[in-house]
Amino acid sequence: MQLNLINPLVIFDLETTGVNINIDRIVEISYLKVSPTGNEESKTRRINPGIPIPAEATLVHGISDEDVKDCPRFKDIAKSLAAQIEGCDLAGFNSNRFDIPLLAEEFLRADVNMDFTKRKFIDVQTIFHKKEPRNLAAAYKFYCGKELTDAHSAESDTRATYEVLKAQLDRYPDLVNDVNELSKMSSYNNNVDFAGRMIYNDKGEEVINFGKYKGQTVRDVLKKDISYYSWVMQGDFSLNTKQKLTAIRLRLKDEL
Repeated sequence: MQLNLINPLVIFDLETTGVNINIDRIVEISYLKVSPTGNEESKTRRINPGIPIPAEATLVHGISDEDVKDCPRFKDIAKSLAAQIEGCDLAGFNSNRFDIPLLAEEFLRADVNMDFTKRKFIDVQTIFHKKEPRNLAAAYKFYCGKELTDAHSAESDTRATYEVLKAQLDRYPDLVNDVNELSKMSSYNNNVDFAGRMIYNDKGEEVINFGKYKGQTVRDVLKKDISYYSWVMQGDFSLNTKQKLTAIRLRLKDEL
């Protein structure tokens, strides 16, 4: 089944130095851009992360420091990449929890303002886990009847993710072929920030989603604990989390 698109959809995958979105960096990005007419455009770029690639990461994706020593840094390609995905919705495998948060962090580090709030996110893994809990290789075999022989190659994973998404639409009649509905299906929580440190409650209020204030509104926490904002800003939290908390604090400045 072909995707019913209003905006172009960019299916992408990242290979990285690790899995900590606060400190790890991208070493390879591959994307497949699908237009509403069905035209496809793909591109893969290797990136010098500016930090050593741990041996355990190289064992996963096969990319070493030597492979990327002459490649551009993310800040060198950030503006052109932002232009390439401008106006597009985004899709990936485990992308809502990892790839999109890390990509957002890289843009922030590069001082490139990417407004992700206007995008729809489709996470094929989330749909898969809600329907048939497993991983990408299993999803590829289950939905497409093929073996994923080159797993953890960004280009191979990107293509497999696209094929799985189309096969999911074929398999499940109740899965609506619409980016808005697929985006809703891809979400477990209505996150304020990508890391899910804050979420929206059923009243549309921002709520703390971790620690001793979990379940309390950000408004109430900032009112009663004047040091909380400084603690977050100085702590080991993602730039996106700090950015969102700052925006809330500025919006509430007359109340605090």
